[in-house]
Amino acid sequence: MKPTAIMCRAQQTRQLALAANAVLPNVRDIATTAAAAWAKEALDADKRDKRTALRQQGVMDAAMALELIASKDRGFSENPDRGFADTGNVRI
Repeated sequence: MKPTAIMCRAQQTRQLALAANAVLPNVRDIATTAAAAWAKEALDADKRDKRTALRQQGVMDAAMALELIASKDRGFSENPDRGFADTGNVRI
């Protein structure tokens, strides 16, 4: 499972709060390092989401292009006196 950007930023905020409230310096250092790691992961998640959105848009564009081509082909028939089989308008 890949974490979402929202979840990563929530974890980053949590780690920054832990660092701010920590009494011990090593706890502060570890929480600050963890916050930086979550920030980097959030950037990666943003890139991943953007790639996914672009991929989905490309699929939608291709589907629309195929539908347009199919609608243009639909008007041409080798047997103009007969309807199309899938519309239920077939004359016998």
